Amino acid sequence: MVYIFYNDSIQKSENNNFLDMIWRGATTGILATAVSLFIMFFYYLLGESRLATDPLLFNFFYHVNFAFITLFLISSTLLWRHLILYQKNKKVVQQWQAFEITLLISMFFIFFNKNTLDYSFLFGLFFLLIFGTSLSANLKWIPYLTFKEKWKSILFLGIILLCTSFLFFQLLSYSESADILVNLTDNLFLLSLFGFVFIYSLFSFLVTFFNLPTSSVFEQKLLEVINFQRLSQSIKPGENESQVLDILVDSCMSAAYVDAAWLELRQDHKSHFIHQRFVKNKERRELYEMINMAKPFLEFNWQDQGNERKVFYGKIPHPKFKSAMVIPLVVNKETMGRIFLAKEVKDGFNKEMINIISTFVGQACISVENSRLLNEAIKNERYKEELKIAQQVQRSLLPSQLNHDETFEIFGFSEAADEVGGDYYDTHQIDTHRFAVIIGDVSGKGTSAAFNMSQMKGIFHSLVQIDPSPGEFLIKANTALSKCLEKNHFITTTYYILDTKNKNIYFSRAGHCPTLFFDASTDSCEFLRVGGMGLGIVRNKLYENYVHENEIHYEKDDLLVMYTDGILEAKDGNGQEFGYDRLKALVKANHTQSAKIINEKIIQGVFEFIGDNAIIDDDYSVMVIRFNQ
Repeated sequence: MVYIFYNDSIQKSENNNFLDMIWRGATTGILATAVSLFIMFFYYLLGESRLATDPLLFNFFYHVNFAFITLFLISSTLLWRHLILYQKNKKVVQQWQAFEITLLISMFFIFFNKNTLDYSFLFGLFFLLIFGTSLSANLKWIPYLTFKEKWKSILFLGIILLCTSFLFFQLLSYSESADILVNLTDNLFLLSLFGFVFIYSLFSFLVTFFNLPTSSVFEQKLLEVINFQRLSQSIKPGENESQVLDILVDSCMSAAYVDAAWLELRQDHKSHFIHQRFVKNKERRELYEMINMAKPFLEFNWQDQGNERKVFYGKIPHPKFKSAMVIPLVVNKETMGRIFLAKEVKDGFNKEMINIISTFVGQACISVENSRLLNEAIKNERYKEELKIAQQVQRSLLPSQLNHDETFEIFGFSEAADEVGGDYYDTHQIDTHRFAVIIGDVSGKGTSAAFNMSQMKGIFHSLVQIDPSPGEFLIKANTALSKCLEKNHFITTTYYILDTKNKNIYFSRAGHCPTLFFDASTDSCEFLRVGGMGLGIVRNKLYENYVHENEIHYEKDDLLVMYTDGILEAKDGNGQEFGYDRLKALVKANHTQSAKIINEKIIQGVFEFIGDNAIIDDDYSVMVIRFNQ
């Protein structure tokens, strides 16, 4: 009955987070411990009186104590089950079900065996403890706690460990008394629950404690993604560039844990210092002089075209700040300024920090230049050079290598209609046998589409870490993009999960072009037309009504062809579109070739169709997967 009650109670409170569940177990343990301490205090007050030796009163309090201990053990076991089955798979579910059945059998062991110290009892206890220990290794929920939540969970788990230990020894003291009419403590079921609750609490306590350093890294990575998105959307027509430079300083400081920073801008052959952070003017002048003169920094000269575009970092002989870093802000081949970062520790800048900060600076430089071009409405050579920089940034966002294993091969190709575009594809290996694949198309073309593409990449790489289903991915991505996309922009995409072990493909579509699937066994092609709406069109919870998941099974030599609408809408001289049927015919005619060759054949077919004088007015991308096993 206790099991049924707590199981129903926990199921009704599914929205409770991990911390609330651990606190629930801790409060139940505190309650049971308080009852036990109250009984001990009551008998202490009775002293040597006749009532203190009354067997009926002793048995009454014994059963009250046992009842609260039972509530604590069973509720904690069910709470641990909820945590163990987080991100569950079939194997873990089967293991837990077997563990519950074994516990149920152990409940009746006392009716058949009165000697708790014989070999059958010890073997059963050892088996259940080993079984519980194996289940206690399922701690996938811990990495998703924040640094503050981990400290709280350590406190709560410590309380549970103390309560479990106290209550266990308290029951042992009862079992030694001859006044107990019905002894409920000498049974295999109770000792197994004590052992399981204690072991899982101990494992969770230790793993959470040793995961404290990683939580700050995880939070830092999320902050970097957010900062990158802020830089991507910070500049709008009519606004000055001070905003993006202010965000740049904050982003660089948070990414490198910097103690002081400032920006130096060069205007009219004069230096202007702005956005000064945590450094006094006197300290800034001292640092500025030391940085320009100390090794490994080379003496900086504004007219030195070689050094002004280099990133310098190293130690400096300052009494407070021990290391510094200087990054130039290069816009349209001109150095508009430098950002100075200083730390109070020696060798405070590593390679990862430098790469992250360089990315921020590069994005900020692009934003500043685009602001100037939009405000001045200039379409000249300077604008073209800036778009080339943006093209390099966009190309760096597309993966140079796509994740795969020996069971399949994959090849992708993308080309922008303008200097930069909004098509995006990427992959991520989730585990040994599962791969996430995404292809998307940002509404519009040019720089704005490229910026939105960078936002989509950041969202993909942050969400894929928590391993959502395709439907969950689209819902979370729509929520994130709804906060940063402009009202007239949206993104179409399809998100796939390839399970190479079971040969299944799980996918959800958000208004993107239907995927082409070639079935080698029937020598036929079909378009997978699952429903869906583009990201950013519906910007509330109603979007969930438009999300659908689908699943298909594949076999050896099957093909999966993903593309953007630039392929289908390519027109010849008469205005006729390339269309679905020509794409299907190309794939069917070349299905025996490798993924790379099929990709090339599709692109070649599109250019042959439009002719030499026709122009492709939209970005086009193709990604082909061929299953070898």
